[in-house]
Amino acid sequence: MPRRLLLISNSTNHGQGYLDHVLPEIDAFLGPVRRLIFVPFALKDREGYGAKAAERLAAIGVEVRTLTADEAGRRLAREAEAVFTGGGNTFRLLKALQDGGFVPILRERALAGMPYLGSSAGTNIAAPTIRTTNDMPIVEPASFEALGLVPFQINPHYLDPDPGSTHMGETREQRLKEFHEENETLVVGIREGAWIRVEGSHASLGGARGARIFRRGQAPEEREAGASLDDLL
Repeated sequence: MPRRLLLISNSTNHGQGYLDHVLPEIDAFLGPVRRLIFVPFALKDREGYGAKAAERLAAIGVEVRTLTADEAGRRLAREAEAVFTGGGNTFRLLKALQDGGFVPILRERALAGMPYLGSSAGTNIAAPTIRTTNDMPIVEPASFEALGLVPFQINPHYLDPDPGSTHMGETREQRLKEFHEENETLVVGIREGAWIRVEGSHASLGGARGARIFRRGQAPEEREAGASLDDLL
């Protein structure tokens, strides 16, 4: 069975509620699957986060169970019909997954065809590593190695340089160029309101905004919403 991934840049768009901008896409992506496991580990309040996701996804008839960091949670992960990993701090999320023994379970299940959804931090961990996250390392995971469900790095919440800004710090583009001073893997910067959908050997860019492709030693490449990303797989 081919891999099925929905990798969302952000869970909340400006002026909208939680998952409003992507809920129809989630509904279509899940198809007949009406139950999923929600991974809340990127936030401190795991119980509250799980309840929030369950309430929102109930609007499309999806039943949610929240993953717990114990043997019962590992059983849930092994048997899940689908998994949705929420956003928050990527370092905290990855450390919790590593400490709980969930990384190999989720990797195996997702690569075998279980639908995997992620937003923000949950999208970051679908890449080979979390080296292109925007988050602060508030905790220290055992390594930066993530699920590796796609062969490219992802930078959610990608922000274009603002020529009128007086901010003197590095732009996101400069940060990603720094990544490529030390690493070869290409990076997809997905703007807020956008997502990547993978169905087997096919990938496409969805949502209201596009993405930028960063390759080592090359100028960034623009991809519009609706574009194919097959060449990146």
